[in-house]
Amino acid sequence: MRLSSGSYPVDAPLLDRLRRTVHDLAQATAARDRLQEGVAAALEEVKVAAPAAAPADEELTPRDFAALLSLAGGGTMREHLLTHRVSVRTVQGRLIELPAFQRLEAHGLVTRDTSRALTVGQPVTLTDTGRTALLGTRRSPITAPVPARPAGAWPTPARHH
Repeated sequence: MRLSSGSYPVDAPLLDRLRRTVHDLAQATAARDRLQEGVAAALEEVKVAAPAAAPADEELTPRDFAALLSLAGGGTMREHLLTHRVSVRTVQGRLIELPAFQRLEAHGLVTRDTSRALTVGQPVTLTDTGRTALLGTRRSPITAPVPARPAGAWPTPARHH
């Protein structure tokens, strides 16, 4: 408004400065848009590489959770040479049921080293998602609700200070 009011002289040098400023702003917005596209592409790569989310507590049965907890120290998956039966044993010697192990593996909570043969034994370890599932399932203890006392009941409960 001040330029149009006539308080400043509008001449060729002023118009040249305005054109340069508008040109610089256009270049800055173009550079910002290019950088934003680069950041979006890098963010997509991070999203793809991120570990899967831990399954909800409803998806893990108590037996699955117990198996996951006992595999926290590690374990081995082996195939018997004569019977070809596959078993999973923890470091403590506990036998994990194969369906439970397969559920944990399907959820991405455990992984095994498939570079070794099953007859030799494939080491089993927890994934980051499995550790998160173990830490995330700690629930606060449930306190029993205090029954309401009828009005005027005697004796009155002691107050906690």
